[in-house]
Amino acid sequence: MIVVGLVLAALAAGLHGYIFWLESVAWTTPRARATFGTTEQEAAATRELAFNQGFYNLFLAVVTAVGIVLVAVGTTGAGAALVLAGTGSMLAAALVLFLSSPDKRRAAVTQGILPLLAVVALVVGLTL
Repeated sequence: MIVVGLVLAALAAGLHGYIFWLESVAWTTPRARATFGTTEQEAAATRELAFNQGFYNLFLAVVTAVGIVLVAVGTTGAGAALVLAGTGSMLAAALVLFLSSPDKRRAAVTQGILPLLAVVALVVGLTL
């Protein structure tokens, strides 16, 4: 079950890496604007905010990835703590989005399902 949790955590980290790219690198492109439902003017006006927010997503992905590596090399305690901190934060952010923006609930579920499954699988695996 730990392996399942780590695979799900890796997928969640990959998704958050992609979100980083959309927010920090590609924010004003047609693809990013379509994904986030922003106009050209809105994207230009919020570029600095999105740039910063994208890095939050990247840092969560990096923390999770470092944790996965630590578990893989046998440092299970520290690694699991990092994986749970990263995926738990991803899940918490998705929950905030879900509760605060009803029109973005689909995005919140998309952003939060992998971290949720990773947390559950890892906790179950660590307690068995």
